[in-house]
Amino acid sequence: MQFLNHVSLKLYSTMRLGGHADYLAEATTADELVEALKFANDRHIPVMIIGEGSNIVWRDEGYKGLIIVNKILGFKKVDEDETSATYTIGSGEEWDSVVARTTALGLSGIEALSLIPGTAGATPVQNVGAYGAEISQTLMNVSAYDITSESMVTITNPDCHFGYRTSRFKTTDKGRFFITSINLKLHKSLPAPPFYATLETYLEKNNIHEYTPQIIREAVIAIRSKKMPDWHVIANNGSFFANPIVSTTTYENLKIHYPELVGWEYEAGYKLSAGWLLEQAGFKGYHDEETGMATSDKTALVLINEHATSTEGLLKFKQKIVAKITDMFGIELEQEPELLP
Repeated sequence: MQFLNHVSLKLYSTMRLGGHADYLAEATTADELVEALKFANDRHIPVMIIGEGSNIVWRDEGYKGLIIVNKILGFKKVDEDETSATYTIGSGEEWDSVVARTTALGLSGIEALSLIPGTAGATPVQNVGAYGAEISQTLMNVSAYDITSESMVTITNPDCHFGYRTSRFKTTDKGRFFITSINLKLHKSLPAPPFYATLETYLEKNNIHEYTPQIIREAVIAIRSKKMPDWHVIANNGSFFANPIVSTTTYENLKIHYPELVGWEYEAGYKLSAGWLLEQAGFKGYHDEETGMATSDKTALVLINEHATSTEGLLKFKQKIVAKITDMFGIELEQEPELLP
C-alpha cells in the first residue's frame, strides 16, 4: 500500500479547490483500510475517507492528516425471492455504474437516483435522494469499520438514523464509521406512477407510458443532463444548496407575496425549491468576477468554478447568495457539499 506525501486536494474535489493533504493513500479492500488506519494511528494524525469528492469542498488550509481514497469494489447478489433481490455493493463503486447495472437487470428502487456523482459508500452518509426517491428506501444495512470498537460492524437501516439529506454518519457519529459495503434490497416489480412532478412532466411530454427501471433511468438522465453541468468538464459540486423545509404558516405567507412559489408538502410543512428561490434572486447564469465563481446557466442551484483560485472565494460567493435569499424570503439556505476538514 502506497502512502503519498503533500498531495493537492484540488484533485480530490469536483469543485477543484483546496489546500494539500499531508498524506494520501488508496484502499482497495477492508484490510487495506485497516492498514491505512494503523498508519495514521501510529503517527497520531487524523484520518478521513473519501470517494470521488463530488460532495466535498476542501478548505484552503488543507488537511494535516491522512486522506484515504475509497476504491473498495464489489457487486454481488446475496439473496433473492419472487419479488426482490438483495445485492452487496462495494463502497468504492461508482454510484451511477451501480444504478446502470441494477436497472439493466430489470430491478427497480434506485433508478431515480441515476447520474448522481460519487461512490456507493457515500450515499447513506447524506441519504442521497432525487425525484422523490432516497437511498434509505432500499438500503437494508451497511458494513463498516468502527474506530471506537476497532472492529467491523453491521448497521441496519433504522440504526442509520436517516433524515432529509442526513444520517448518523453525517451528524452524531461523523468520522466514527468507515463504510466498506452497502446492502440494497431491490424490487422485481415495475416502477409505478405517480412519479415526482418533474419526472411525470417529462414522461407525459415525451409520450412515455411504459415504465421499466431502464426507461425511468433514461428519463432521469435526460432531465439531469439538461440541468446539471458535467463536473468532468466544468468544476462543480452539483446542487450546492438543499431545498429548505419550512412550516405551513411560512409557506402560506410566502405564497401571498410570491404566488408562483414552488414547493411540495413535506412531513408537517413544505419543502421549497432552492433553485426557484435563487432564480428569483437573479442568480441563474450569474458570473462573479470578484471571486471567479458563477452559477450555471442551466440551473441557479449549481455553483461552478470558472476561475476561482481559493475556497475562500467560493465561500464569499456562497455568502453573497445566502444573504440575498435571507433578505428576500427570510429563509437561510444550507450548503449541501461538506466543507472539510
